[in-house]
Amino acid sequence: MIRARITGTGSYMPEQIRTNFDIEKMVDTTNDWIVARTGIEERRIAAEGEYTSDMATRAAERALEMAGVSASEIDLIVLGTITGDYPWPATACIVQQNLGANNAYAYDISAACTGFVYALGCANDFIQSGRGKKVLVIGAETLSRIIDWTDRNTCVLFGDGAGAVLLEASEDGDAGLLSSHMHSDGSYFDLLYQPGFGTRIMLSAENYDNRSNYLKMQGNEVFKVAVRSLTSVSLEALEANGLSASDVSLFIPHQANKRILEATAKRIKLNDDQVYINVHKYGNTSGATIPVAMDEANRAGMLNAGDIILLSAFGGGFTWGSALIRW
Repeated sequence: MIRARITGTGSYMPEQIRTNFDIEKMVDTTNDWIVARTGIEERRIAAEGEYTSDMATRAAERALEMAGVSASEIDLIVLGTITGDYPWPATACIVQQNLGANNAYAYDISAACTGFVYALGCANDFIQSGRGKKVLVIGAETLSRIIDWTDRNTCVLFGDGAGAVLLEASEDGDAGLLSSHMHSDGSYFDLLYQPGFGTRIMLSAENYDNRSNYLKMQGNEVFKVAVRSLTSVSLEALEANGLSASDVSLFIPHQANKRILEATAKRIKLNDDQVYINVHKYGNTSGATIPVAMDEANRAGMLNAGDIILLSAFGGGFTWGSALIRW
């Protein structure tokens, strides 16, 4: 049986750190309030002239270096992002150019914070179909440029960064992506979205003054649905493979909010040492959170042959999904 196996991971975080104490000077909030409600202590901010494609490229290069694979060997690049360099073309195409991956085709997936998990599922299908052997899957965001830094309910949550994995076709053993599970419910779209600028709300002086180009979120409502959805899709992945919470070596969830992560882990019946959390360092980087966390865990020696790794994400749309991996 052909399986998609992760042979390389990589990540890139901008150098600039914006702490809660920095944000205290921007809006009416405090470090204690932010930490108590989100677990976030700081986040990274892209430098002037640094774009989503740049960060995605750096993360991809590091994944390729770990795998010992050249860019010319890549068959497909899939990038999960909601903050592409341009409305179009796909930012994945710019990454392709940057890498010199001339034999690959490339496209973006817009599924907000679930973007990487969606992209991973699509890449897995591509490999299992036999259409290609090597796929770069990337999650990258420059959220700092769609955040209203006068809105204390949202500006404390988000940051910038990128993560990537290289998937390779393997018929050697049972390691690889065991299954992926994806869902959406568009009836919730206006609880977490960016109104403009698209073809419904177009760029105009009035819409710009209304701050329509910034992310909007109803946090309390999002929290409730997020915990429920993350729990159900995580259990779905385990049940599909005849496994239970005790079989999970490491749970790497989307790093949205520490309270969401803790509530979800409790419902799945996971212990603290089974859950990877780095939201305190980076905040919510949307589609980048899971591959960044996976790369950190991998380089720290936390992912070992045979380990069962559970990934779960939830984002605007609403979208949610999971993937189960045998390392």
